[in-house]
Amino acid sequence: MTETKTPHIRISDGEAGLPFSKGLTASQVMVTGLSPFRAYQVAEAIEDRLLEGGRGTVTSIEVWEVTHAAIAELAGERYARNFERWREVERLDVPLVILIGGTTGVGKSTIATQLAARLGIVRVVATDMIREVMRAMLSPELMPSLHTSSFQADAATRELPAGFSDALLVGFHRQTAAVAVGLNALIERAALEHTSMIVEGAHVVPGFFDVETHSDQILAVPFVVGVEDEDRHLSHFAAREGAAASRPAERYQAGFENIRRLQRYVLDQALAHGVPVIPNYSFDRSISAVVDLVMERATTRAGELRTVPANVNGGAKT
Repeated sequence: MTETKTPHIRISDGEAGLPFSKGLTASQVMVTGLSPFRAYQVAEAIEDRLLEGGRGTVTSIEVWEVTHAAIAELAGERYARNFERWREVERLDVPLVILIGGTTGVGKSTIATQLAARLGIVRVVATDMIREVMRAMLSPELMPSLHTSSFQADAATRELPAGFSDALLVGFHRQTAAVAVGLNALIERAALEHTSMIVEGAHVVPGFFDVETHSDQILAVPFVVGVEDEDRHLSHFAAREGAAASRPAERYQAGFENIRRLQRYVLDQALAHGVPVIPNYSFDRSISAVVDLVMERATTRAGELRTVPANVNGGAKT
């Protein structure tokens, strides 16, 4: 019995070209915010539509048009619009610097990993790693707040400043201010090296990092992840224990009240500094909301770059 092979489709714009790949196409479709499964379904539909044309070679513009139409029909206009917006991101001559804040257990690391895969960003840095490096250089006697978890920072607060009564917030403030030195250095390095990156962690607190200084060199997208429902938030630690035995759930459960207090503080900081808050009550919806935010910021930035100040004769160019 002879096996029937699927005809090959070659994408060519006058050169040798490359074969069409459902896997690669699905990865490109995922930038819209669709889940991997839904993105692969769309990629299969794209392949079917290209084959229906009966030609072995198509142009990249034709593939884009078919892809856009398939996303709009199968997933909806919201995702098709994000596919259009991604072109704006790719045309920007500045790196993406995505800053993900939020207290322990809200899902920052998972969102960062998935977002990096979807947007093709290879550099993902956790602020805990910055803290580990600083701990190696600064002893507990010199900087005690660095040597505790964020939600145990009250234990490292030896003395409260005048007018302050909350040891947890004072300790967390000191810890975050110290880690922010490394965080701001990362932002500066991204601007100098023209490298996209994602930075996530409990120490990405609005008001402690500076993106304005490099606003002409990077496209910064800061946001904070929050979990409003306490039971849902607490359930995240049980899942974390299954994934990493080195971080037992009991430790987080014991410090859960402090974790919730820090969340309120971080959300207040986000509100005060105009930083968006992404509620994480459904992972797929959260990722979609984050992608929407990135695309919106990129579209706005692209519009700003297309606008040229008025010339000396009083005319305006766009």
